[in-house]
Amino acid sequence: MRTRTIRCLLLLLAAFGTTVAAQWLNYPAPGIPRLPDGKPNLSAPTPRGTDGKPDLYGLWEEEKVQGPYQIMPLLPTTIQPEDVILTPEGEAWQRQHKEDHFLDAQCLPRNFVSRVRLLPFKILPLRGMMAILYELDTTYRQIFTDGRELPKNPNPTWWGYSVAKWDGDTLVVDTTGFNDAETVLPNGRPHSGALHIIEHFRRRDFGHLEIQFTINDPKIYAKPWSFKEEAHLIPDTELLEYICNENEEDLKHMVGVDK
Repeated sequence: MRTRTIRCLLLLLAAFGTTVAAQWLNYPAPGIPRLPDGKPNLSAPTPRGTDGKPDLYGLWEEEKVQGPYQIMPLLPTTIQPEDVILTPEGEAWQRQHKEDHFLDAQCLPRNFVSRVRLLPFKILPLRGMMAILYELDTTYRQIFTDGRELPKNPNPTWWGYSVAKWDGDTLVVDTTGFNDAETVLPNGRPHSGALHIIEHFRRRDFGHLEIQFTINDPKIYAKPWSFKEEAHLIPDTELLEYICNENEEDLKHMVGVDK
C-alpha cells in the first residue's frame, strides 16, 4: 500500500511540475498590455466589457509558493479553525473518515472548489453565461448570467446549478443542487445535499483575480464559513487536456487509518 501511495504522489507531483511545460507556449495573445521589454504587464488596469463590467476572460492559475517541496497550493490561510464548526452529523462524517481516509480517494468528478486549487482554468464570458474550462479531466462549468433563478427542485449533480449577477465590479455566483458524493476542499471537508456556495469573483487588475468562497451547509456546519483564493493570469499560452480517470482498480484494496 505504501508503494502504491508513494507512486501516486510522485505522479501527482510530476503532473504539477510539468503543467506549464505542457501548455501551448509562447503564442503572443492579442490585447495583452505589454511593458517596454515586451513582457505582459499584469499590473495594468482591469479590462472591461462593452457593459462597463470587468472582463474576467483569461487563463488563470492559483497563486503557489515556490520551492522544492511546495509545488501544490497551500491550504488557505484565511480559514480560521474556530469558524468551521461541525454539527453532530458533520462530526460523525469526520469520525468515519478518520478511520479510513481513502474513502474519498476516487476517480470521480471533483468539486469545482477543488479544481481552482489544482491545475489552470480558463474563464470565457459568453452571451448570458460564463463558462469555465478546467484543465483537470478537461471538464467545464456553466454559470448563467441571464437573470434566471436557481431551480426549485433540482436533480442533484456533482457541481450543482450556478447563476450570477454583478454587485458593482464583483461577480456574485450562487450555486445549489449538489449531490453529497464529493468533499469540499480545502482539506477534504464534507458536505451534504443541502450545500450552498456563494462565490465572489473580483479582477483587481489585469493579471490578478480574487475568488471568495462562502460555504453554507446547515446539515454539516453550525454556521457558514469562508475563505479566499487568489489567482494570477497565465498569458501567451493555452489549455491542453489532462485526463486521470481511466481503469481505476486500486481503491478497493486501499485502507488507511489516522493515528
